[in-house]
Amino acid sequence: MEEEKYDQEGSSENLGQPEEGVVEDSGPVNYNTINVPTLAELKAKGKSAEILLWVGCAGAYDDRYQKVTQDLVRILSHLNISYGVLGIEESCTGDPAKRAGNEFIYQMQAMKNIETLNSYGVKKVLTACPHCFNIIKNEYPELGGSYEVLHHSVFLQQLINAGRLKINGGGEFKGKTITFHDSCYLGRGNDIYEAPRSVIQALDVNLIEMKRNKSKGLCCGAGGAQMFKDAEPGNKEVNIERSEEALETNPDVIATACPFCMTMLVDGVKHHNKEHEVKVLDLAELVAKSNNL
Repeated sequence: MEEEKYDQEGSSENLGQPEEGVVEDSGPVNYNTINVPTLAELKAKGKSAEILLWVGCAGAYDDRYQKVTQDLVRILSHLNISYGVLGIEESCTGDPAKRAGNEFIYQMQAMKNIETLNSYGVKKVLTACPHCFNIIKNEYPELGGSYEVLHHSVFLQQLINAGRLKINGGGEFKGKTITFHDSCYLGRGNDIYEAPRSVIQALDVNLIEMKRNKSKGLCCGAGGAQMFKDAEPGNKEVNIERSEEALETNPDVIATACPFCMTMLVDGVKHHNKEHEVKVLDLAELVAKSNNL
């Protein structure tokens, strides 16, 4: 058990102290050019939001995944959906600390977030991060935080099925070959396989599966706090192996729905010198670009 190892040794082997960053980087969130209402601003005006958009650490701080956040915001705004963010009140869910075995830091972060969410009477949470999705949906309830939690792949599918979100014939992706990488926390962790594929197929593209997919899909190599570990002895990094499987489908685009997977696959594609031929894009980016948002 990772938690037992942490208790005995002070930190997981080769892991360092990622939980220190969890505490130090608890805010403020860097939204760059994103202009969205915060729940505090809405409350001050006597208003509320139907949906809380949980941005997550990657969606706020990572340059690449900020683009995903921006496109998701564009979609929400385009459809006039009632939403808001926590802004500087959002902090890390505590997931990295928990996966590294530090239950104390996890509970401290989780209870802080739950107190904030409950103070605004939040009912529905939307996020583009499977790690945030999984922990808020499945582990926050035991600490007093029970909400309807949606991953953006499911949310986008619902909007498309309801006819609210129109896909303009696939836009620039029409007829392109796309392969989808299943995030562990989205797929095996929460049995969400068809929603992201449904969104991709709505683009009128050629969806090609990797040889290992869905419940048999290979991890990108970042989950379970592995992203923060030193490389272990071996002949090949996991993300290199997974990127090879993706490239074997001869895709124009490798689609994903997770910031961790995004980072690992982008690095893997660069390792194979294919970054100018193959794009790695999130579902929100595919939808936004197909609608010229």
